[in-house]
Amino acid sequence: MNDLTLIRKSLFRKKTRAILLILSIMTAFLIFGALASIDRVLNSSEELSRADRLVTVNKINFTQTMPFAYWRRVEGVDGVQAVTHASWFGGYFQDVRNFVQSFVVDMDSYLVVYPELELPADQRAALAERRDCVAVGADLAEQYEWSVGDRFPLSSNIWRQQDGSSAWDVEVCAILTTQDQDLPTNYLLMQYDYYNEALAFNRDQIGWMIMLTGDPAINDAVSQRIDDMFANSPAETETTTEAAFSQAFVEQLGNIGLILSLVVSAAFATILMIVGTTMVMAINERTKEVGVMKTLGFSSSRIFTHVLSESVLLSLVGGLLGLGLAVLLLSGIAQVAGGQLPGLGVSSETWLQAIGLMIAFGLITGFVPALNAMRLKIVDALGKE
Repeated sequence: MNDLTLIRKSLFRKKTRAILLILSIMTAFLIFGALASIDRVLNSSEELSRADRLVTVNKINFTQTMPFAYWRRVEGVDGVQAVTHASWFGGYFQDVRNFVQSFVVDMDSYLVVYPELELPADQRAALAERRDCVAVGADLAEQYEWSVGDRFPLSSNIWRQQDGSSAWDVEVCAILTTQDQDLPTNYLLMQYDYYNEALAFNRDQIGWMIMLTGDPAINDAVSQRIDDMFANSPAETETTTEAAFSQAFVEQLGNIGLILSLVVSAAFATILMIVGTTMVMAINERTKEVGVMKTLGFSSSRIFTHVLSESVLLSLVGGLLGLGLAVLLLSGIAQVAGGQLPGLGVSSETWLQAIGLMIAFGLITGFVPALNAMRLKIVDALGKE
C-alpha cells in the first residue's frame, strides 16, 4: 500500500459516483477540445497571412463586386509591387453537396502575389496556353482523386453562363503545393478570361484585389492612396491587411471565439459546482476515516495532499477521456469534410491548455475539501455520528 494506491482507492470507493463525475468532466473537455480546434482551423488563414499583403474590397461589403478596370489602375499606385484579383465562384462537383472552394483569378499575377504556391514549370506553361485549365490544390485533388489531365464540369451555385448552364467544363492542368505544411491547399483556381466571357450577367467585374507592398511599414500609406483613388466613385473601396480581411471573412460565420468562450465557460462553471459540491460531500462521508488515518500517524499536510491529489486525478481522468473523444470526433468530421478543413485536429497547444485546465480544475474543486480534512480534529472526527 502506497500513497498513490490509497488515493486511487479513495477516489473509486463509490464507483457509480466516481464514474458520473468523470463523465461530467469528460463532457466539458470534449466540448473544449472540439470547439478550440475548430476555432483554430477557421482562424488559421489569419495567422498565416503575410504582413506586407493588402486586400481591397468594395466598401459596402466584400460580397459586392468592383469594375475590372480597377485592377489596372491599382498597378500604378506608388508602393504596390504586384497586384492581382480574385472572385468567389461558389463551386461544386457533380452534386451541390460536393462543395469545391473555387476562386476565379488572373493566374499569372496571382502566382506572383502568392509566391508560396508551387507548381512544375510544365504545368505553369499549360495554364498559360489554355483558358479552360484550372489549378487544383493538393488537398482538394486528394479529396476528389483528381490528377493532371482529368476533365469535369465545375458547377456554380451563383453564376450562370449565357446558354443558361451553371457548369463550366474544365481540365486539371496543375496541382498546387506549398513547402509550409500549415498553408491550406484545399481550393481550386479558375481562369478569369474563360469564366468572364461566358457569364450571363455581372461581366467585367472582380471580387477583390490582393497586392504586395514589400514593406509592412508602408501598408497604411498604400491603403490610403488606393481608397482615395476610388473615393466618390460608384464602387468605393476599403483596403486592409490580408489578416484583417481573413478575420472579416471568418466573422461572417459568427464570432466563433466568443461562442467558444461562452459555451466552455458555462460548461466548466456548471461542472465546477457539481464536482466541488460532490467532493465536499464525499469528504464529509469519510470524516471517521480521516480521523482514523490521523490516529495512525498521517500528518495533516499528508491528508491535505491526498484529498487534493484525489481531486486532480479525477479531473485528469475525465479530461483526458474527453480530449480523446474530441480527437475521434474531429477525425470523423475531417473525413466527412475531405480537404475542406485542413489541419482539423487537437493541436499540441490545445493539449497543453487542456492539461493546464485539468490541473487547475482539480485544484479548485479539491482545495476546500482538502482544507476541511486537514483541519479536522481527531476527537471531532471519531465522535461524529
